[in-house]
Amino acid sequence: DWYDGGVLIQMHQHDFEATNGIIGNTWGGQYGAIGAINDAIANLGLSPQEVNQMRALRAYFYWRMLDLYGGVKIVTEPGQEVAQSTRQEVYDFVESELLAALGTTEITANTVFQDTGLQESFGTTYRINRYAALGMLAKLYLNHDVYNGDAAADPATFTKAAQAAKIIMDSGRYSLCTTGDCSVTNLGRRPSVASDPATLDGYAAVFAANNDQNREHIFAVGYDEATAGGMNFAKMTLHYSSQLTWNFEAQPWNGYAALEDFYNSYDNNDLRKANNFIVGPQLDYGGNALNDFAADDDGGIQLDYTPAINELEPNSLRQAGARLGKFSFKQFGRPDQSNDFPIVRYGDVLLMYAEATARAAGDWNNATTRGVVEQIRSRAGLSSTPAITADFFLAERGREMFQESSRRTDLIRFGAYGGTWWNKPASAAHKTLMPIPFDAVNNNGFTQNPGY
Repeated sequence: DWYDGGVLIQMHQHDFEATNGIIGNTWGGQYGAIGAINDAIANLGLSPQEVNQMRALRAYFYWRMLDLYGGVKIVTEPGQEVAQSTRQEVYDFVESELLAALGTTEITANTVFQDTGLQESFGTTYRINRYAALGMLAKLYLNHDVYNGDAAADPATFTKAAQAAKIIMDSGRYSLCTTGDCSVTNLGRRPSVASDPATLDGYAAVFAANNDQNREHIFAVGYDEATAGGMNFAKMTLHYSSQLTWNFEAQPWNGYAALEDFYNSYDNNDLRKANNFIVGPQLDYGGNALNDFAADDDGGIQLDYTPAINELEPNSLRQAGARLGKFSFKQFGRPDQSNDFPIVRYGDVLLMYAEATARAAGDWNNATTRGVVEQIRSRAGLSSTPAITADFFLAERGREMFQESSRRTDLIRFGAYGGTWWNKPASAAHKTLMPIPFDAVNNNGFTQNPGY
């Protein structure tokens, strides 16, 4: 039910330009965060240890700018005027800031870290510790070839990515949340609906409404419905009538849905499929049929989320598309949710280690990579793993990391971002970088990315 001047369709079809509001808002968000960090470092009298934490956090936001926009201005002081850096220079800055915050000059199998303020643990996932910074470095190194325009793969940098991930794995502080040893109360449960479990176990617990301090979370955004808003997947994805399933304070907006082909890429026995999507006939809190009295489907008025989507524009059928349920909802929820959103997650670290090892070795089906993929799939209830190829790994990573804001970066790294999928034609190579927003070029002296 959204059109919004076509900006979302532009994103889907890679037809975006410098005036697209989503791209401009994202740019402003990153630079706003960077500005707040610079102000804190300059004016709050922070200790050297606190400054190192802030430098690591600022490096995270510059990594996002590097990934999305390429070469940007590296501003490290309030009111500073600097020239626009190249993408290579932004990459080098992010790497050097993370290494400095960690108290080392290089990541190797035997790296010794100085005590710089990034303690091994702060007792919270909401502040960057040593392993969060290492996870960010692993992301940076894994995408080295994309960020630096190298035509040939760089095995040495992939090895560094694997080593950064392995240090996290060897710390023993984190582990996969598996069924039987990791569960939370299901806050969305309807007592009258027998299919609603009393607890959410394993993978489901990682993303639940009460997932704070989950053992897979290395660094996460601590959302809270009352004091730290901004998490609103329920509003974004659910049909208006679904308010009566969860007794939400306000109606959802009937927006986001998953592509049918992606939904169908999950094995029916994959526990992630049942967790990540909401499909089929819907019931209200009391277990009665949930009706859409304005239904535009001949099948009746009961709301029935169908994986099939009839069209992209101007609007699909009101019930079309599997809805996004990975970050699960709770009864009597407010418009903002309390699910924490992981930025560095242990399951992702395992997959980065597996991929970096495969790329360094030039062998996707090597024993190390295969062992990690089997571990991830076993947690999802899948008993067998086909021979691993680059295409299979990308698909498996997509199934695990769905809704965690990694897919664009992954598709670019695997050379698949410009390809075709449902209602999306092949797109030009320059679209792997977002355009610098129109206002930044016109008013702030930025040079536009090629092709725009």
